[in-house]
Amino acid sequence: MTTLRRGGLAGPVSGAGQVSRRTPRTADETRIPTDDRLARELLDGLAEAVVTTDGAGKVTLVNAMAAELLPEVSPGADLAGCPVPTLARAVAAGADSFDTEHHDRRLRGTRRPLAGGGYAWYVRDVTEEHARTDALLAERSRTAFLAQAGSRLGVSLHRDQTLRTTVTLPVPYLADAAIAVHLPPPPAEHAPHWVRYADGDPTPGSGTGSWQLTGAVPGLAAALDGDAGDPSPWLDAELADLAALLPATFGRPGTVLVSPMMGAGGPAGALVLVRRAGRAGFDTRDIDLAREFAARAGAALATADLYGEQTHLARVLQNSLLPPDLPRVPGISLAGGYRAAGDSLRIGGDFYDVFRTGDGGMFALGDVCGKGVGAAVLTGRVRQSLQTLRLVEHRPLALIELLNRALFDTPDAARRSQFTTLLLGSMTHQPDGGLRLRIAGGGHPAPLVLRADGTVTPVRVGGMPIGALADARFAEVEIRLAPGELLLAHTDGITEARGGPQDLEMFGEHRLHRALAAGAGLPPAAVVDRLLQLVDEWLDGQSHDDIAMLAIGTDPESCSSRRSGTTESCSSRRSGTTE
Repeated sequence: MTTLRRGGLAGPVSGAGQVSRRTPRTADETRIPTDDRLARELLDGLAEAVVTTDGAGKVTLVNAMAAELLPEVSPGADLAGCPVPTLARAVAAGADSFDTEHHDRRLRGTRRPLAGGGYAWYVRDVTEEHARTDALLAERSRTAFLAQAGSRLGVSLHRDQTLRTTVTLPVPYLADAAIAVHLPPPPAEHAPHWVRYADGDPTPGSGTGSWQLTGAVPGLAAALDGDAGDPSPWLDAELADLAALLPATFGRPGTVLVSPMMGAGGPAGALVLVRRAGRAGFDTRDIDLAREFAARAGAALATADLYGEQTHLARVLQNSLLPPDLPRVPGISLAGGYRAAGDSLRIGGDFYDVFRTGDGGMFALGDVCGKGVGAAVLTGRVRQSLQTLRLVEHRPLALIELLNRALFDTPDAARRSQFTTLLLGSMTHQPDGGLRLRIAGGGHPAPLVLRADGTVTPVRVGGMPIGALADARFAEVEIRLAPGELLLAHTDGITEARGGPQDLEMFGEHRLHRALAAGAGLPPAAVVDRLLQLVDEWLDGQSHDDIAMLAIGTDPESCSSRRSGTTESCSSRRSGTTE
């Protein structure tokens, strides 16, 4: 039986239960050589500095690397009083380590006790290791800065906000002041504008400069043309020219870096970074980082400009599509309501128009399919076509057929699937104070009739959308409105308005009917105002599609202008409705 002692066997086990034993080494073979010359060679061959002291703190040994890294330390000297301050303090305080900059080298030392009360200090040159760590941390910092810049610059599509972000982000990380020089789009004054932020400013400032400024500040004109230029140091006289761009309390500028802010179609501006005198200049990594940031800022500014142009175009188109002021038609009370889409770039095609005729008037209310510029163009085409065609045709059904032919004959209209739903009707005032309405339909939601007793009745007109098919079929109905009654034509923007607790529920036909019924006896203007108010409350600020509505009723004043018998009839009906 083999016994295994703590600490292991003297040799490896071989065979069944057999132990192969090595011959033990003699004491002479394990003894460390005590030859001074050999020991010195071993110490001088080390890659770290070694300094030993006796129990009194006197230096007893300095190897070759110690002589190179710590030339001030020599044998026999008191290590606590050596000219290496950090090491001297560590020795005096009995510390076991120190870390210091010495002769442009980064040194790190640790202390180990020796027999006899002395100590050995092992000092390593960690300059390269520290540089790699610093480079890694700096790269992480630059990456974090660019990530923050991308996030902040991408938040806003507003030009002014983008410029403010451009000058606040680099301060104080890259510079003590940042100035973005840019040329704003028309109708702004065609001159260099600037936005500035300096360390210590509460908010960015802005202003307009002269064209002489771009020539006085070195590199600015070139940067505005898209040229990065030479980041060489400026002369004192050139630094003085920056006074027009810097706050009065900034102090003396030290170094300046001008970078182009490139957009998608060319330069969007120039970024001027300024460091105060006394701060280190821009090194190669700073320049690369500044150029990258300026490029991202330029792209964000170009995007904001493009969005601004689109928004302006959308606003112009939208304003051109706003319903006109309604004409006064004898014997008829009219009221229109319109809410443009919540998103200015989602131009809708909801519209209404009213025209006077010899025996009354005509009305049109429609909803063009789609959003954006295409819908705006088609809306304008429909309204212009109606304006022209009504001069030769007054009958609603015939007029809607002419309109369909005109839209369908437009080149590529069918391929683009452009069409519109439409209600087109004639209004004729009757001797008894009522109205006769003849309505032609082109696939539009049914208008609603509000009777004097509060009953709401849909008028099913029918018909097919206009401009979709050459042989589309349309329908026509005729209704009569007594005094105190009205017809409400509307687009689906009101019924599809989303609101409620989670902003997901539609306003719907039921709410519209109930709200309309509550307006029995009210004039058309009051009914429309009330409906718009209810929809606004339902939306509660949420985005929505266009909303258009047109209310048509009898004009109470027309009754009083008629002969006495008719006046009495109208008055009695109005009072009955009011009750």
